[in-house]
Amino acid sequence: MARPLSKLAPDWWDYTTLDPELLKDAAKLTARQVERLSRPGFRVVMYDTLEDFYLAEALEYITAWRQSTADNPCGICGPIGPTEQLPLVARLVNELNIDVRDAHFWGMDEWVENGQPVPTNHPLSFARADWDLCFGRIQPKLRMPKDHLHFPTGDLAAYSASFDVIRCVLMQGGQGDIKHWAFNDPPRRRGRWKDDPPPPQEYRKLRTRVTDLHPVTIMQNARTSGGGQVNLVPTQAATVGPVETWKAEKVSIWHAGMHDNPFGMRLTALMISKVIPDSSVPMSLLADHPNVQFNFYRPALAEVKTEMH
Repeated sequence: MARPLSKLAPDWWDYTTLDPELLKDAAKLTARQVERLSRPGFRVVMYDTLEDFYLAEALEYITAWRQSTADNPCGICGPIGPTEQLPLVARLVNELNIDVRDAHFWGMDEWVENGQPVPTNHPLSFARADWDLCFGRIQPKLRMPKDHLHFPTGDLAAYSASFDVIRCVLMQGGQGDIKHWAFNDPPRRRGRWKDDPPPPQEYRKLRTRVTDLHPVTIMQNARTSGGGQVNLVPTQAATVGPVETWKAEKVSIWHAGMHDNPFGMRLTALMISKVIPDSSVPMSLLADHPNVQFNFYRPALAEVKTEMH
C-alpha cells in the first residue's frame, strides 16, 4: 500500500506520511508512559522545573569540557535551539573558575544564503548567537581559543574530519516541529525516493553538508527566532550529519516544549524506544545509536487532546 502524501508539504516526506495507527499510539501516551519508554541505549529523564532542566543541560557542557586535555582533546557539539543553557554555561565556567582552554565546541549548523554561510552580522547567525550568549561571556583567561570553536561555515570536509581528531563526548540538540536534530530534515519526495523515503541506512550516509530546508522548518524558525518574518529565514543551511552524529559517544536531546509540541515529543520517543527508524522522521533514526538520552520538562508533556481555541 502506497504511503500517503504529506499534509504539510506534498513534495516532501514527513511524519504525516506514517502509519496512522502509529500516530494514534503516540498521541495516547501519558507522561508516565513516556517516562517508561527507557530501554538499554535509550534513557528518558524528566525535570519538574525549567531551572533544573536548563541547569542540567548546561552541566553537560562542563562535564564534557573537564575531560579535555592538550593530549586528549574532546568537546561537545551543541545547538542554537534551545539557547537558554548557554549563558548558564558561561556563568558556571566563570564562577567555578574552570579552565576550558583545552576544550572544544562544534556548532551543529549555520544558515546558508546564495551558496555561502551567512556572516556573523546576519540577524539569525547561529555562530554569533553562540558567541554572544556563551563564549564571549567566558573570562578570556579561562576561554578556549577561537580555533577550538568549529562551525560548518567554511571547509565542510575539514569540519567533518575534526570529529575523527577530537573526541565528541556529547552531541546535544533540540527537536523541531519537523522532528529533526540539527537541520537533518526529511528529504524531498522525488527521484529514487518518490514513492518511499530513503531507508535508514541510506540516510545515515549523509555527512556535514548544505541542505534544503523543509517548509515547516522555515516557518518554525520564523516563529521562534524571527518574530514571524518568514522572509528573513534562509531556505538552506549547513548541518552536521548522521555520520558525525554516530561519532558522538552520546546524543542528548532537550525537550522544553518550545520547539515541538506534546504530540511530536511523544512520537519520536515512542519510535526510538520501539526501534522504528523512518527517515520521514529523522529523529527516529537515533533508535540505532547506542547511547541516546531524551530530557523532558515534564509540564511540556501536556495531554494530547482536541480542543478549540
